[in-house]
Amino acid sequence: MSDPLERIAAALERVSPPPFDAPDFTKADAFVWQVAPDRLQPVPKVSRVDMSLLLGVDRSRDTLLENTRHFARGLPANNALLWGARGMGKSSLVKAVHAAVVAEGLPLKIVELQREDLTSVTRLLALLRSSDMRFVLFCDDLSFSHDDQHYKSLKAVLDGGIEGRPENVVFYATSNRRHLMPRDMIENERASAISPSEATEEKVSLSDRFGLWLGFHPCGQDEYLAMIRGYCDAYGIEIDDETLRAEAIEWQATRGSRSGRVAWQYVTDLAGRRGVAIPA
Repeated sequence: MSDPLERIAAALERVSPPPFDAPDFTKADAFVWQVAPDRLQPVPKVSRVDMSLLLGVDRSRDTLLENTRHFARGLPANNALLWGARGMGKSSLVKAVHAAVVAEGLPLKIVELQREDLTSVTRLLALLRSSDMRFVLFCDDLSFSHDDQHYKSLKAVLDGGIEGRPENVVFYATSNRRHLMPRDMIENERASAISPSEATEEKVSLSDRFGLWLGFHPCGQDEYLAMIRGYCDAYGIEIDDETLRAEAIEWQATRGSRSGRVAWQYVTDLAGRRGVAIPA
């Protein structure tokens, strides 16, 4: 009979996933991290809008673009948290900035990581660390609940543990919450804790680990209408200003809000009625 340790080792080898090989990073500029099994899936065509169509975010745009240029050139750069109002172009800006930097001839890759897969981030970082490419690791709609332990995995990206964050990786995240967790949860935990000042420090301080905080706020009516006019001009949708204004204001009233997302949804409806093809 073979040694029990040998049998255990053989069994573990059978159930372990095969070693993951890095893809050819020259084949695409964007990838999505998948688990079970681990793999980086190339994205041939990224869903994004041109940066010139993102209105009302000039300061955030310029700051993130400059930070990304620094990183792509091998210079020091900060992790960035884009937080604030829904539908105001946070994730669109990340993808647009990446496209702009690549268009300038700088070799930069973007890898999208789902919040649910944060527990696998150490494996992903080990893979990216071994590459001579530079990567923006991107997590969209990042937030945590009171019993969510995923935030501990995020520290591996922001702090890097004993090895430190790979110098060829920078982390960009978007969130509707400035502190990545609901305000009422912060207040409730502080109120019921023996040491209120320490109750949520670990979670709240997570956002402090981002070097850049870029805030996005609800847009006004003029800005909302300018967004729609910009889309119409860019995609050749003909409509006079008076009709556009009346329809767009009625559209926002039915939605109960104004944002870049609501503006795009109106433009999508308008393009369908006018028989004009626009990006999905």
